[in-house]
Amino acid sequence: MKVVKFGGSSLASAEQIKKVFQIIKSDADRRLVVVSAPGKRFKDDEKVTDMLIALGEQALNNQDYSAQFQHVLERYAQMVTDLQIEEPVLEDIKENLHTLITSDMSQPSYFMDALKASGEDNNAKLIAAYFRKEGLPAVYVNPKDAGLFVSDEPGNANVLPISYENLKKLRNYKEIVVFPGFFGYTLDGKLVTFSRGGSDITGAIVAKGVRALLYENFTDVDGICVANPNIVKNAIQLEHLTYREMRELSYAGFSVVHDEALQPAFSEGIPVRVKNTNNPTAAGTLITKSVPKSVHTVSGIASMPSFTTVYIEKYLMNREVGFWSRALKICDELDISYEYMPSGIDDITILIRDNQLSPEKSAILLQRLKYELNADEVRFKDPICLVMIVGEGMVESVGTLARAANAFANANVNVQMVNQGSSEVSIIFGIAPQDEHRAVRALYKEFFEQ
Repeated sequence: MKVVKFGGSSLASAEQIKKVFQIIKSDADRRLVVVSAPGKRFKDDEKVTDMLIALGEQALNNQDYSAQFQHVLERYAQMVTDLQIEEPVLEDIKENLHTLITSDMSQPSYFMDALKASGEDNNAKLIAAYFRKEGLPAVYVNPKDAGLFVSDEPGNANVLPISYENLKKLRNYKEIVVFPGFFGYTLDGKLVTFSRGGSDITGAIVAKGVRALLYENFTDVDGICVANPNIVKNAIQLEHLTYREMRELSYAGFSVVHDEALQPAFSEGIPVRVKNTNNPTAAGTLITKSVPKSVHTVSGIASMPSFTTVYIEKYLMNREVGFWSRALKICDELDISYEYMPSGIDDITILIRDNQLSPEKSAILLQRLKYELNADEVRFKDPICLVMIVGEGMVESVGTLARAANAFANANVNVQMVNQGSSEVSIIFGIAPQDEHRAVRALYKEFFEQ
């Protein structure tokens, strides 16, 4: 059995859904289909999830939401018409949306989660109906009926271990199972969602539950490139990656798959293949526990531009027991998580993602670090961009760091920070944000064009 997940771009229109049908029809092992909500049909289009968020916000603010309600419904109506589905699926979708938008709003987080999840849920009903119309036996299965139970954390749910045994029963269906992604249910029956992009998470969870032979993640690219194709034109496509390499690259900005989505499949040793709905015959990128030895030392290059740096200086800091822990406790109390903390004898720098700081929180952070640590100096330094090289081959290769440093020097890129993980699979460099594209291209030239 193969579990197949399709992203929003793969399901954005009737034309795309027809492609999905052909992909499922072409392989009898593709028995379980996990679907996202309809995505953008063209560049300036809206994702259905964004439309549902706007609808929910209007309802919560006691605004007239009738036009937005109709706007959402028309997206599904267009697909039903274009696919010539005769089952009353559009009536079911309309009734579901009406029930949700008029439900209890006293707990807005649960209200919004249920409304957002309807994008995936109703799309799964529509796709199952289209499969049946085309003669392919298919059945929609709701996560609650399948026993997909999650923690009670709206917008950030985690799967509960009991789910995997429950999901194993999906193997018993004779029909193609169409399963909505992005959400599950708490043990007391409340619908809650995974983090945004969570349909990838659902696919991996289901793959682990049914002990799939392969988890295929269909998107709108032929595979994973070694560098961002928006920065490096015609970047080499990766044929093979390890789980660990993919995890590192996802963390550092690779957006092909959700950064934590594949963990359930990885933990079960299930291979994952990233493929293109618009070019299904392309080989894609296979992600497994180990890979054949490559001619390239580095497997990928990624970059993250949005970091704030907090510089703390205090004479003889290195002799003061508990100094670091007190600094991090202040961050914890302000609900700020740090990414890296390079240090010297008398100073440390804390790297924090920009989206965690507001002007008010920034001022409080500086004040508390200054006075509670009795520091000589505390200030924000210039913003920083992190550039990462990743590769299992780096462990056995001598001179990787030197090659990277030489590439930066030739490109006139100043390196402000270097950090190598204990696994030796990744090296991270801190540079000025304006040097991001030049740095990535320099590394690509050094490790893939030489």
